[in-house]
Amino acid sequence: MSDTPETPNVPFNQPPEPPAGLSPDNSEKQFALFVHLSALIGFFIPLGNIIAPLVMWQIKKNESAFIDDQGKEAVNFNLTLLLVGLALIVLTLITFGLAIFLTAPLGLVLCVAWLIFAILAGIKANEGVAYRYPFILRLIK
Repeated sequence: MSDTPETPNVPFNQPPEPPAGLSPDNSEKQFALFVHLSALIGFFIPLGNIIAPLVMWQIKKNESAFIDDQGKEAVNFNLTLLLVGLALIVLTLITFGLAIFLTAPLGLVLCVAWLIFAILAGIKANEGVAYRYPFILRLIK
C-alpha cells in the first residue's frame, strides 16, 4: 500500500463540472443558452456580439454561479474574436491590401467558427454543461 492518494481516472476531454458543484436548474440552463446565443445579434448590430452577452451576464451573474461562469465565457470568446478580427484588419491595412488574400479567408473562417461555437456553447449550456470555448483569451476571470 502506498501513501499517495489515488487520483480518479478522468478522460482528458471530459467537460468540467458546473462551478457551484450543483447541477443548474432549468431556468439557469435556459438563461445561459440565451447568453451564448445573444452574441449572434452581432450579425445585425455592430459590437452586439459583445454588448448583448455582457448585459445579459451582468443582469444575472450574482444569482447563479453557472450563469456567471457561462457569461464570462461568452464575453471572453467574443472579445477574443474581436481582437483577432481587428488584427486581421490591421494586417490588411499595413500591407496596403496585399494581405487580403490571407486575411479575407481567415476572416471568413473566423465568422464560421464564431457561429458554430456560439451555437455549440448554447446547446451545451442548455444541457447544464459548463462549456469552455477553445483557443480564447480569458480576459475576464
